[in-house]
Amino acid sequence: MTLRINNSNNITYKFIDIFAGMGGMRLGFEEAFSAFGLKTKCVMTSELKAHAIDILEDNFEHELFVGDITKVTNQEIPDFDFLLGGFPCQAFSSAGNRDGFCDTRGTLFFEIERILKAKKPHGFILENVEGLVTHDKGKTLKVILQSLNNLGYKVDWKVIDSTDLGLPQSRKRIYIVGSLDKKVNLFSIKQTSPKFFEEIQEKGLDVIDSNFTQKLLSHLPIESLYGKAIKDKRGGENNIHSWDFGLKGEVTEKQKTLLKQLFKERRKKHWAEKIGIVWMDGMSLTLEQIATFFEDENLEEILDDLVDKGYLKFEHPKEKVEIVVNGSKISRREYAIDKPKGYNIVTGKLSFEFSKILDPKGLTPTLVASDMEKLGVVDGKGIRKLSLREGLRLFGYPESYSLEIFEKNATTKRKAFDLLGNTVAVPVIREVSRELAKIYKDVPVTSL
Repeated sequence: MTLRINNSNNITYKFIDIFAGMGGMRLGFEEAFSAFGLKTKCVMTSELKAHAIDILEDNFEHELFVGDITKVTNQEIPDFDFLLGGFPCQAFSSAGNRDGFCDTRGTLFFEIERILKAKKPHGFILENVEGLVTHDKGKTLKVILQSLNNLGYKVDWKVIDSTDLGLPQSRKRIYIVGSLDKKVNLFSIKQTSPKFFEEIQEKGLDVIDSNFTQKLLSHLPIESLYGKAIKDKRGGENNIHSWDFGLKGEVTEKQKTLLKQLFKERRKKHWAEKIGIVWMDGMSLTLEQIATFFEDENLEEILDDLVDKGYLKFEHPKEKVEIVVNGSKISRREYAIDKPKGYNIVTGKLSFEFSKILDPKGLTPTLVASDMEKLGVVDGKGIRKLSLREGLRLFGYPESYSLEIFEKNATTKRKAFDLLGNTVAVPVIREVSRELAKIYKDVPVTSL
């Protein structure tokens, strides 16, 4: 039974921060409880990633720091009142294979369940990707919620977009909150208007003078780049292809027209039937096949020139094959070398120096570790990479938070962007924590 007392100011609420990352959940939690006059103390932090550990030690004091939570016994964990856990999300993410509980990282939820069962804290806050909601047709989330309910917790959950709480980044995540004392109402969180990128942008930083930026700015007005993706894939009006600014070599208007038509044709299913392969989005087409929709007496010469410059590749079509890995069948694409070679567009957005130019008067997309260092910012009359301070601001970190140890060079900055791409939106954690703090402001309980 929990013991009610009258004066919450005498209590210091203890919490543990597992899968801590950059400590964003800790920041939001501490700020929210402090706003209600509730004292907090982190009694254990758990994190595996070496560069995350470096930044946690640089920004926080730690009473107990542990590595792999699966190797920490219940007896080694100090008593605590609240658990914070942004447990690994790749197992449920659309960017991963979505293996869920079949993935080792997915089973880390059960470490949370183990700790809650053994220590019985007053409450918890969990965070994960939006894909957890629909994973395995909702069964995965159902298992998680049922597990938490079985432990006696009153649980609420909600998907919240960080733009709804003032950030200039759209980042939808599921937040699961539980309390032994009273159910938290996440739907009572009030929305605020988002900022635009220009409100958090740094000004006057060094821009990049490279072959990429020189060609881009010589072909296109700088204002026309706002919000544009740069990739040799489909993308509509908000996409710029490498041939639009002659990155790999100048192309004629006729070649641009050909590339545009090839984009559309190589997706059509009737070509798969003619080639004799299972349809895929983006098949190589032979000279004869291309000649049926683009007539020119010099067609082969035009195509080979695009191959020489690197806009096209001359390759066999790919066929869908099944292989057995660890007793399970998986499908993948391999070149069908028995079928004639054709022309295909060279893709891969991360091969370019920039993958997207941010719009100063717009919102950024969901930032992910794989391409944060490829985001471009218009600064004056030039273009530069997103700064680490801008990255922190896009997640709502305070100005006092430091990534200075990663400012040395491109390699260390890449590590910082890896951490940022996997961190939490601090203002969302703060508002979620406020709803939990309200319970213990109104009906305080003794700390464990």
